[in-house]
Amino acid sequence: MAINFKNFLLSQSKKSKIGDFQDLEHVDGVAISVLSANLYKDPRDDLVLFYFRDGANYASVYTQNKIISENLKWNLSLNTSTIKALLVNTKNANVFTGKLGYRGVVQIAEELSKGLTKKMVEDEETKNSVASKEVLFGSTGVIGEKFPTEKIKNSIPELIKKIKYTQNKYLWIKAALGIMTTDLVPKLAMEECKIGNSEVKIYGIAKGSGMIFPNMATTLGYIFTDANLTSGILKKLLKKNIETTFNAITCDGDTSTNDMVSFFATKKAKHPKIKGINDEKLHQFDKSLHSVLLNLAKRVAADGEGASKFVSVNVMNSKTFLEAKRIAFSIANSPLVKTALAGEDPNWGRVLMAIGKANVNLNLEKLSINFGNIKIIEKGQLYSNYQEIEVAEYMRGEKIDININLNIGNKNFTAYTMDFTKKYIEINADYRN
Repeated sequence: MAINFKNFLLSQSKKSKIGDFQDLEHVDGVAISVLSANLYKDPRDDLVLFYFRDGANYASVYTQNKIISENLKWNLSLNTSTIKALLVNTKNANVFTGKLGYRGVVQIAEELSKGLTKKMVEDEETKNSVASKEVLFGSTGVIGEKFPTEKIKNSIPELIKKIKYTQNKYLWIKAALGIMTTDLVPKLAMEECKIGNSEVKIYGIAKGSGMIFPNMATTLGYIFTDANLTSGILKKLLKKNIETTFNAITCDGDTSTNDMVSFFATKKAKHPKIKGINDEKLHQFDKSLHSVLLNLAKRVAADGEGASKFVSVNVMNSKTFLEAKRIAFSIANSPLVKTALAGEDPNWGRVLMAIGKANVNLNLEKLSINFGNIKIIEKGQLYSNYQEIEVAEYMRGEKIDININLNIGNKNFTAYTMDFTKKYIEINADYRN
């Protein structure tokens, strides 16, 4: 299978190879098709179909931005817990496109419904069909441009023709490449675990590089499992695990109009029935789901536009979880902190500023700040053996940990982000060219 490597859009510092990614293989009940609908000036994969011939239970979380894409309006209108298809396009966000943009989604859903129903007949699935209201949509790209309805509609016959019922690593990478915009690398993650004594799989892909700040679950993320779980359980699992994964990342402090994370269960695995989220048999699955979500979320933050460093901001021993989160994001979203990180400048005063502006009650006499394991502030005072040259050396690394200990409670939160380089400005200045 040929993979469109033009999608990698690689920088000199981020050379990716097939071997760099986990070995995602086959998930029963999922079929995938990827092609170019010529949405870009230069040919590249830009349209991805996930097809669930026997249906999949699903749950989604969406952006809290008050201006949302037309595809999310469609998704929110669906009154079903089972879907048959997910169609994702890149290049065009279908935002601020009004009735014409929404009508395009309706037309594409109808076209896909007809085509997939015909495909079922060809596959001798004569007792089955796909309704237009069983189609979910994901869109990403430029806001305010006319939605390419005709290009996408015209690509549907070939997209259906290319459906692969058996996946492999290359097909998953191709799908992850097909939903990218300014990303430099595709994002994939997987875990295998047990429900009872039965093996189950959890696979995921995501995209995101800019306009990343959590207020739900930032960027696009799609998680697939062969477990037999109801939509209600999927929704509770997603809500529980999103807060410390996709809701713990930020690149630039901007919440997208198109954010969505969806979780699909094909029900193909044979395992003991799960009655609720607190079922002990679900414990391992719950941990594995969190691992997949966190893996993908970190990959989004690490691939932030123009990033040269992956940064973890760990706020410890706060009075409340929300106050820890507020401080973590005050630091992670500060342009002054992020530019200092890019310049490898050990300007800890900017971190101190960001803590203060979070509007959280502090006891300065208990405050400690470390960069990695290097002490900078201890009990509200500059550490007696502080050596700036030591911190400067640490900041030359690609992974930076900023550790804040408030010492006034027992609640913690970690935010994941990246630095702001000159490349970030170049990427966003040239985004529509």
